Amino acid sequence: MKITIIGTGYVGLVTGVGLAELGHTVYCVDTIKEKIDFLQKGQAPFYEPDLEKLLKKNIKSKRLMFSVSLAEVINKTDFLFICVGTPPQANGSADLSYVYAVAEQIKDLANNSKIVVVKSTVPVGTNAKVESILAKNIRQRPTRLWREKAKFSVVSCPEFLREGRAIYDFFHSDRLVVGSTNEKSAKAVADLFGKVKAQKVITTRETAELIKYASNAFLATKISFINEIANLCDKVKADVTEVALGMGLDKRINPYFLKAGIGYGGSCFPKDVKALRQISGGNGYDFKLLKAVIEVNGKQRKIFMEKIKKVLGNLNNKKIGLLGLAFKDNTDDIRESAAIDLAKYLVKAGAMVTAYDAKATLNAKKVLGNKINFVASAYEAVKNVDAIIIATEWPEFIKLDWLQIKKLMKQPIIFDGKNLLDPEQMKKNKFNYYSVGR
Repeated sequence: MKITIIGTGYVGLVTGVGLAELGHTVYCVDTIKEKIDFLQKGQAPFYEPDLEKLLKKNIKSKRLMFSVSLAEVINKTDFLFICVGTPPQANGSADLSYVYAVAEQIKDLANNSKIVVVKSTVPVGTNAKVESILAKNIRQRPTRLWREKAKFSVVSCPEFLREGRAIYDFFHSDRLVVGSTNEKSAKAVADLFGKVKAQKVITTRETAELIKYASNAFLATKISFINEIANLCDKVKADVTEVALGMGLDKRINPYFLKAGIGYGGSCFPKDVKALRQISGGNGYDFKLLKAVIEVNGKQRKIFMEKIKKVLGNLNNKKIGLLGLAFKDNTDDIRESAAIDLAKYLVKAGAMVTAYDAKATLNAKKVLGNKINFVASAYEAVKNVDAIIIATEWPEFIKLDWLQIKKLMKQPIIFDGKNLLDPEQMKKNKFNYYSVGR
């Protein structure tokens, strides 16, 4: 099939590359010319494992093409995927202006029937609003024949891609959710992903829209819950990793997202939890649990910062080695990153911070500027420091020569915000080791 993807961010580019790999002809459109120029050369604008490899492969096979002009490609394809951003507004609700702007463009440019697939994460009722915008196109057509040719069917198909594992998730998804008022259109969209072995959930658009938010909010709730348990573990001298193991063995609970630390971040969980709370409030329901989830996540970073201050005392002129800047491993994304918050807190307190991250340094520099020192290796980051903070769960940090690192440090203090290292081993290595709930 021939498909147009509108938007080449995480969702749009991964979806476009994935669909091309499945054998479809895909046109990816974005308004930023510099980004399109890079993509046409096979260069991804962000780091995602295996993305660039599949990008180059499908450009070479001519199944994947890029353009800055929607008008140029829209009438070459039958499926239009809306994959633009829905950033949070000041009150936590999703900004849908980009989605609606794309719908207006489609309305004006399409001259034959299209299935419009909304892949962006959007509140309940958005797909219906997109359909109403597109319906204006049909009413404005001058002849009945032209009106019949320009029919639109709007389908909700939310994404479930984890940053750092998005390519894997595309081809190994747990489920494919398709919401539509038209059974034929729903089947057509599901068939696009036919080679992906995933449970197909065909439902209404409103239900599909809510499944996405409910999923992310529930996972965020699990993280906040285990972080509360971790804080209790610190009080009663229990080990949260063993508590999580014992809990996770219960099939009703499972072990996923029961990893304690300094809170969730990234572009999805914070935004989607707040948006779902706004959706609830806007429909007259006080979703109290989500309020607690948000509060716990914000508090978790403050608790960790207080632990650092309690151990080190006055942070003025203290030298700190910060390992990790991305909000999680295998990505260069720093949105809502706990590491960035920690860096800002330390600088404000007068500390001198030297940081290392495998992929996120460039993005972090855009936010932190020259407030901290950026280096090219973990070993450089820990030279002559008063303490180390592990703020991202990069696997390479586990494999570091910690005895060598101890020699490089001024004093052997580690604050492990991701519970990445083995406390017993750190004790044997004679580190003063502080983690979360252990």
